[in-house]
Amino acid sequence: MREKIQELTGKLGREPYDTELAAGLGVTLTELEALRNSSEPLRFENIDDTYSDSNMAFADETPDSLALLADEELRSSVAGAIADLPERLQLVIQLYFVEELNLAEIAETLSVSIPRVHQLKAQALEKLRSALKDVAEIL
Repeated sequence: MREKIQELTGKLGREPYDTELAAGLGVTLTELEALRNSSEPLRFENIDDTYSDSNMAFADETPDSLALLADEELRSSVAGAIADLPERLQLVIQLYFVEELNLAEIAETLSVSIPRVHQLKAQALEKLRSALKDVAEIL
């Protein structure tokens, strides 16, 4: 490949384009690229010189075991706190946060007024905050 580049440079008076080099070698552009990649020397660098905690090339997107455990414990605590609520408050929490209904839709579902749904939601959130105060900042 180097010989062909030198030959074409002498003929053309400039560096040959990839298409000219591929034609001179009798290969396609894809094959030329593969040939270039296979002929590049491998470089080995000391990992201590290359690695950096702040380099995003070394970042791992998956959470570590501690984060997974903490997340599972938090989920378990929240689920337990919701399960300890009275059934009506559980329903309000489910309709608001899981089903994503607005207060008017919840009021229609429960056959109560919108202000009453607001009171029930506030009551449920206060009980959850109280139950989870030692676990995490919730809502």
